[in-house]
Amino acid sequence: MGDRDIVVDGFRIEPLSPATWDAFADLAERHNGVWGGCWCTYFHLYPDPTDERRALGHREFKRQLVEAGRAHAALVLDGDVAVAWAQYGTVDELQNIHHRKEWEQGVPRRPDFRITCLFVDRDYRRKGMASVAVRGALALISAAGGGLVESYPHDLPPGKKTSASFLYNATRTMYEQLGFTYQRPKGKGNCVMTADVPADTQDPS
Repeated sequence: MGDRDIVVDGFRIEPLSPATWDAFADLAERHNGVWGGCWCTYFHLYPDPTDERRALGHREFKRQLVEAGRAHAALVLDGDVAVAWAQYGTVDELQNIHHRKEWEQGVPRRPDFRITCLFVDRDYRRKGMASVAVRGALALISAAGGGLVESYPHDLPPGKKTSASFLYNATRTMYEQLGFTYQRPKGKGNCVMTADVPADTQDPS
């Protein structure tokens, strides 16, 4: 992906990898494993490896995915401390989206990447960090060749707010501000949005 540093609003972006696993794990452990102890594994569970996850535990299951290069995310670092992330990957890597059958029936074009999950440290919420994480993911996707990127944010009624701890993929409004286009509803309260991300062709040297 090149050696050029990625910085968004003053925060360094690093890809989730064996080298950054400890920073990722530290953020997850500060929040009891995130989303009820999921460790951001739900979207990997199709075809269903639930027994494998149960046997290994969520943390170890996620770690093995990272070691195998089968889990991708943009980590947002404040110094050396991870304070947010945005999970992304190909459809084959992240097959288990909510309302998957409904999505399959309505998809006009299979995306090259999808952004499935965001998380922000409780001390950094309501400060635009979800946007930083998504922009970091888009930069890493661009470095990986770009393409059609899909995401599934919450589509809140006008004027309605909800706790950031319940917004696993931010809001339609935020994605619109990042250049995504609304496509269609998905399930109750979520939607499908897309953006075409050009490949980063700059010489990293």
